[in-house]
Formats: sequence, C-alpha cells, structure tokens
Amino acid sequence: MKKILVAVLFACMTVSLAVSSGLAANPKVKVGVQPWLGYGPWWIAEQMGYFEKHGLDGQIVNFTWDADMIAGLASGKLDVIAAATNALIATHNKDVDLKGFLVLDASFEADAILAPKSVKSIKDIKGKKVAYEAGATSDLLINYALKANGMSIADVKPVNMAASDAGLALVAGRVGIAVTYEPYISAALKQGQDYHVLYTSAEKPGLVSDVAMATGEYIEKNPEVIKALAKVWDDAVTYLKNNPDEGGKIIADAVHSPMDEYKLAMEGVRVYDLAENKKMLGGEFQQAMTMISEIMLETNPKDMVKMPEIDKLLAVEPVAGM
Repeated sequence: MKKILVAVLFACMTVSLAVSSGLAANPKVKVGVQPWLGYGPWWIAEQMGYFEKHGLDGQIVNFTWDADMIAGLASGKLDVIAAATNALIATHNKDVDLKGFLVLDASFEADAILAPKSVKSIKDIKGKKVAYEAGATSDLLINYALKANGMSIADVKPVNMAASDAGLALVAGRVGIAVTYEPYISAALKQGQDYHVLYTSAEKPGLVSDVAMATGEYIEKNPEVIKALAKVWDDAVTYLKNNPDEGGKIIADAVHSPMDEYKLAMEGVRVYDLAENKKMLGGEFQQAMTMISEIMLETNPKDMVKMPEIDKLLAVEPVAGM
C-alpha cells in the first residue's frame, strides 16, 4: 500500500511540476546524439532522471553519422539534436530551417588530425588519402588546417568515413591520414604506436563547438520544452562538475571508453552550463559563428554558397529569458 501511495504521489508531483512550468504533462522529446564526449551531459541527464525532474519524457537516440541525425531532425523523427556548429551553418545554407538554442561544448585538443610519425607537418599530407566525416567537425578542421598552410582539400584524397572508424582505418593502413575526435583519438593511438597527433582544433580556439538545435517551427511551438531542456542540460553539467568520477563513468560507458582514456580526452573538452550560455549567447558565440562561416565559405565554396545571417541561425530568446 505504501508503494502504491508513493507512486501516486510521485506521479502527482511530476504532473504538478509540468503544469507549473507551462508544459503539458511529460511531453515526449527525442534527442539525437553521437558518441562524443561533449554530449555526455545528455546521458547523465537520462540516467539521473533530470528529464523527468523538469517535466519531460526524454529519450536519447544514438547515431553514428551526422547526416543521418540531421535527416532525422528534418523529417520529424527527432525533436532535438546535439550537433556541430558548422553542421548547423551548412544545413541552414541549404535552406533548411534549423536553429541552435543552447551552446553545449567546445573542443580544443579533442578534435585532431592523426598521422604516421614520419609525417611532420600538414604540408606533408599532400596527395595522401585523408579519412574524415563530411559535414562534421572533422571536415571543418581538415579544411582549416589545409588553408592555414596554403593548401586546399584538392591537395589530398578525401575518404568519407565516420569519425568512429577513421582512426582505426589509419592504423590498419587503409588511409594515410585520419581526422577524428575523442574517444577515437585515444583508441587509435593506443593501438598504433607509430602514429601521433599532427594538428588539433586548439590551433584555432572557437573553431570547433556544438549546439543543441531544432527546427524553427518546433522551437516556436514549444518554448517551454526548450526552456526545460536547458534546465535538464544545466543540471547534468552541474552534476558532472561536482561529481567528475561518477559523471565521467556514465559518459565513458556511453562512448565505450576506458576511464583512464576518458579522463585524458576530456581535458580537451569544455561543457557550458546555463549561466555561461546566457553570457555567450549575448554576442560572444555569434562572433564565433561568423568566424566559422567565413572559414567554411573560403574552404568549401561548392557547398557553402552564401554567408548566413547569424541571427537567423540562433533562437536565443528561450534561454536568454530564463
């Protein structure tokens, strides 16, 4: 009887929280992610019950390819995705109405170009097969690295490959260079002692970042859901900061990484809480998006045909107004 009463009380509390926040009782929200450390707080939120706490029926859906995840969002099979800022820019450039509403993370040493130790500089990769995922952060990084060294993607042989496979393809000898991110960097280097990190996103701070995004229509129709998601994320980031081992274990398990590799890899990633988001969305992040857009326009003019209006890429009102 006590168990029944507790269950009823919990259900009533959940409904009460949802109603008080302006939400219908526990709206279902499907969030698409990939196995990237910067998305880790979403897995923490799922395990710690933060979706339910803020009146949502949240479901994390895992993907391997950016393109599949973005297609799922555009088709309505997903409500929200966590994806690279450059993916948002590229998709919007194709007249798809997606908007970012929360800055999730930034990568520094955690996105990298891997090469045999015999390769000493970016200029040495000319003519080699380079594995990277088109449209993902790896695409942006290799294009920027080449441009910074007076080269372009035409100077290498691109091989479109998921980030989860690129590093191992390098070690297996199927490609000459790999562009990927953690935990796949550490996994590849652990298996191949003759390989090293040639170049990282730390060469250009602000180049690689990720946002939570949804269609403009979804955000407009569901502002309270967007606010609730921001609170879910904030709780998860706070938990990770206060409980780095416990939170880290959840993330490491989700991306199938040993804890020692996770801890080392996570040093190159920064996740942003709600307070930091409010500050960044006041102008700082818009400046970073402009910089990324300019690089994409210069390095990939075939796909990036016009400079976007940054304000149309972001929906800052739900989070900024909290």
